[in-house]
Amino acid sequence: MNNSLQTTPLHEWHLNAGANMADFGGYDMPLWYGTGVKNEHLAVLKSAGVFDTSHMACITVDGNDAFSLLNYCFTRDLTPLKEGRCVYGAFLNEKGHCLDDAIVYKFSDTNYMICVNAGMGETIAGHLAAHKKQKNAAITDLSGKIAKMDIQGVDSARILSTLIQSQDTVFDHMPYFSFKGHFDPGHPGAGEVKLNDGTPVLLSRSGYTGEFGFEIFLAPRAIVALWKDVLAAGEDYGITACGLGARDSLRTGACLPLSHQDIGHYKFMNHPWDFALPYTTDKTGFTKDFLGADALVPEENDVYVFPFAGDSLRKVAAGENTGVFDKNQERFGHVLTCATDMGITWYENKIVSIATPNLPENIKIKGIACGFVMVSEQLEPGTRLTLKEGKRSINVTIVNDIRPDRTARKKLSHFI
Repeated sequence: MNNSLQTTPLHEWHLNAGANMADFGGYDMPLWYGTGVKNEHLAVLKSAGVFDTSHMACITVDGNDAFSLLNYCFTRDLTPLKEGRCVYGAFLNEKGHCLDDAIVYKFSDTNYMICVNAGMGETIAGHLAAHKKQKNAAITDLSGKIAKMDIQGVDSARILSTLIQSQDTVFDHMPYFSFKGHFDPGHPGAGEVKLNDGTPVLLSRSGYTGEFGFEIFLAPRAIVALWKDVLAAGEDYGITACGLGARDSLRTGACLPLSHQDIGHYKFMNHPWDFALPYTTDKTGFTKDFLGADALVPEENDVYVFPFAGDSLRKVAAGENTGVFDKNQERFGHVLTCATDMGITWYENKIVSIATPNLPENIKIKGIACGFVMVSEQLEPGTRLTLKEGKRSINVTIVNDIRPDRTARKKLSHFI
């Protein structure tokens, strides 16, 4: 291991489990275990998987002006956000480029938390501080001080229910992108969700897979025990420890971006994640003023990002060396992400998944390569393209969405 890399509290567990480790965002993280990416990916779709996400960073913003500071620096309009709810969006610079995407959690009108990507705590905290001016808002970077793990998949709630106190109350009225509790024992919400041993946690009904599940924030000293307890409680369900390989293939199939790869060094527009912008109904303007908004205007040299699905599970490498070619074999872009979602296949000219109801029994889910391309012109769904990496090439189709019948937005009662 590179001694300059940071580690999470679960690092020793990963090594003992034989994980294939690699540098991700400055952390030594597991890519996959002996089970392999395919089985880890399918475990989330069929039962449950658990992910170490302690490499991600948290920032708190407190004070009378916390809302106005965040609402100016964050793309989403936080005005309708209620206590106990969270929302996805991005932090942009003056050019309209994405510094990082994030989720903002609202505890009260004067108390918020932001969860950003690995190594971005200091950057985003500094960005907020630079635009704070005279505002009454205390910005605290909690990088390395909070542990986090995700349990994702249809059996997540059943497994967690054996490990938390008052599970009926906790799981009552907990829609997608809501949360309960707090990891700080001194916080007013800390008693709302506790593990069986009394450890307070923040339990969020969210995740990065597109499937039903939870993100759990807690003290670093408590995560190893919880991780082991989750795996033990989920053994009969077939729960699997999952690495970043499965996390990447799952998020790609769910049509979710990877910050600094799919979004970043270009204007935060003309992509599948326009919902993260506060557009007016006719999309001719924005409902609020925010940092970077002035730069988000159409220009002649704009680029566009689209999701694609391949004809098979064969994939190509991501990056500028992998070109996107039109029907005339003219290059007009490159591949941002290419992964294989093992839970989908083509059937009667549409994509189906292992969760698609009423599939014929003879349909075999084979997996499909999928991802995102950046191109220089607008494309319509159904457009056929060729992706070329040296002598290797695959044919793909531009699509509106990738893995159908995802479970993330289903009512929690469906999984109890």
